[in-house]
Amino acid sequence: MTAAADLNHRQLTRAEQVEHLRRKMAAVSSKVGGGRRGAAQDADPLPDSETLLPVPETLAELLPKPLPRGTVAVVSGARSLPLSMVAAVTAEGGHAAIVGQPDVGLLAAVEMGADLSRIAVIPEPGADPVEVAAVLMDGMDMVVLGLAGRAVPATRARAVVARARQKGCTLLVTDGDWQGAATRLEARVSGYEITGHGRPGFGRISRVRLAMRAAGRAFGPARAVGG
Repeated sequence: MTAAADLNHRQLTRAEQVEHLRRKMAAVSSKVGGGRRGAAQDADPLPDSETLLPVPETLAELLPKPLPRGTVAVVSGARSLPLSMVAAVTAEGGHAAIVGQPDVGLLAAVEMGADLSRIAVIPEPGADPVEVAAVLMDGMDMVVLGLAGRAVPATRARAVVARARQKGCTLLVTDGDWQGAATRLEARVSGYEITGHGRPGFGRISRVRLAMRAAGRAFGPARAVGG
């Protein structure tokens, strides 16, 4: 299902852009079927696979529990962190979208285990990337939204958070700020592991080591791991 769309290459109005995406995501939703769920329809407790987002091992070491579906997290620092989360979700059979990141490293995501057939890429979302991300929540388990330095005010943020909760889709915000985000994750590269090197300066990077910090209502004050 790998998809890419440039919403600026034609002179579409905002309403036309949104309608274009809604049609595409309706098709995606029909393919996804019962593989993902939003809010529970009854009082029976759902298994963790239905309520918690799959996360990479490095993040599992940091968080006392995985990120709940239907929440918003602000991610800053190393770009390998959101890519690893996309990889974890799609490797487990989920669907993810990447919005507003024209230089996203899909090859790196594949090397982390991502399934490209389950990733939709919208590199140029137009004037309102937040609206595009909200539309994509209809068919996705996770949406990664690049804000290009923007800050989303609390009133707008609350409406999108409510939609994320309703659809059971987790929103990862990068390159900007989201007021009232439930979780904030920060990662920096602390080192590399090299394989196949016979002499200094030669070889291939097999793994990037990250030092991370996390804070949020779900798990209290900021915690750090790695280094």
